[in-house]
Amino acid sequence: MRSITTSSDSNPSANKIHAKLTVSLAGTPQEIREVQRLRHRVFTETFQLSERVSCHELNIDEFDDYCDHLIVRDAQTSCVVGAYRLMSPTVAQRMGRYYCEQEFDLSRLNHLRPRIAEAGHACVHPDYRSGSVIMLLWKGLAMYMQREHCDYLVGCASVSLADGGHNAAALYQAFTAQSFAPTDYRVTPYNPFPVHVPATGHVPQMPPLLKGYLRCGAWVGGEPARDPDFNTADFFMLLPLSKLDGRYARHYLKADNPTTPS
Repeated sequence: MRSITTSSDSNPSANKIHAKLTVSLAGTPQEIREVQRLRHRVFTETFQLSERVSCHELNIDEFDDYCDHLIVRDAQTSCVVGAYRLMSPTVAQRMGRYYCEQEFDLSRLNHLRPRIAEAGHACVHPDYRSGSVIMLLWKGLAMYMQREHCDYLVGCASVSLADGGHNAAALYQAFTAQSFAPTDYRVTPYNPFPVHVPATGHVPQMPPLLKGYLRCGAWVGGEPARDPDFNTADFFMLLPLSKLDGRYARHYLKADNPTTPS
């Protein structure tokens, strides 16, 4: 994948007002280590996972060596400031499952497997959360899907349960019928989080990743799964490219995009 270079506004407190950012796929073990280091920092801070600290301060699992890693780098500092882990259908077949199949039964989607790409473990450095990094990650993701000839994107959007689960329940109850996938595309959580508990008076606060999925046109795949390790409710998201909102399709899937992978 060729790199995309663009100007971006970042957090002024970090003196990154006009950071030049590039997006590409990690090509070396060192770049993957940079991703794992960023993930460790972001996940530890976001989910209060101090017990997961290792001597190398890396967030690692068995999927890392098989998946592709999309990275956004600050060209001036050379630091990786954003990352997304991607799994192609070929890799999923080789491993025998997608990452999200640890939480959900995807048997209703079996007929789509040759055309599904999975995105997960999204993270952005705290000093670069103005929106530019996530936009580049989504652009790189669209390019990846074109390269892999995928028509469907799946992934999980996590909602913290630190408040006792009130926000997760309120979010689920606030979804409209149009927010959910058709019955034939629904998935089933192995460890469901109870979302039908009344959340009276709670105003739902939507995490950026979940909001991004919905804005693009993604469906919620059904009830969320409880992830006890991260203390989150994970919503399965399914985005058919044919359903991609027109504004985002024009932005991410330009036919004359000069950065299309060779």
